[in-house]
Amino acid sequence: MSPLEILYQDEFLVAINKPSGLLVHRSLIDKHETRFAVQLLRDQIGQKVYPPHRLDRPTSGVLLFALDPNIARLLTEQFTQAALEKTYLALVRGFCAAEAVIDYPLKEVLDEIADAQAAQDKPAQTAITLYRRLEQFELPLASGKHLTSRYSLLELQPKTGRKHQLRRHLKHIFHPIVGDTTHGDGKQNQLFREQFGCERLLLHAQTLSFLHPVNKVTLRLQAPLAEEFVQVLQAVASNNLLVGDLDVCS
Repeated sequence: MSPLEILYQDEFLVAINKPSGLLVHRSLIDKHETRFAVQLLRDQIGQKVYPPHRLDRPTSGVLLFALDPNIARLLTEQFTQAALEKTYLALVRGFCAAEAVIDYPLKEVLDEIADAQAAQDKPAQTAITLYRRLEQFELPLASGKHLTSRYSLLELQPKTGRKHQLRRHLKHIFHPIVGDTTHGDGKQNQLFREQFGCERLLLHAQTLSFLHPVNKVTLRLQAPLAEEFVQVLQAVASNNLLVGDLDVCS
């Protein structure tokens, strides 16, 4: 296996471009998996790493680690207090507004195994996502009763950090993310598998901006899109019926 792509490293922090399909750490949910970002990165750099945040298994992009527990605690506080900025790229079904705010509370997602002892009746928590449309596409592919299929490429900014927030929010506004097998549109996912060979969730953690916990300088880390994501966007753009330039792959 190729080494993990390191985006940033100093004596306190290291950040990688996590590939889609890689678990961050060992989980009761997938007991048979043997590859995890924590172990792979530890072996690659030769020291323990501590993840102050998570990315869903199918999501790619910026994943930050601390190199000691105290730094991890300081970073976790920034994530908990939303004292940082995250942007994601997502390809979604349908034509979206140019920009909007999704303000829709979400109930906590509990895992059957890991959260078996947790309270099951917690109230929904505040959840806010901002989005901006970067491009839209109309493809000459039938979709249900429609003769064509429409999609939007969005830049997403979550202002809260609820589990599966972006995927659930996009489902809520009827623009599910392509490739989402839990909260998405099965017919659209199948169309992308058949037409473009797309086997992944088209959601990418593009940037992470935060205050370095030691030197207090603001860091802005950016993860380039994986080749398979780029190829899907290029294929969609080349089949686009509308006139538009795709300028997010460089």
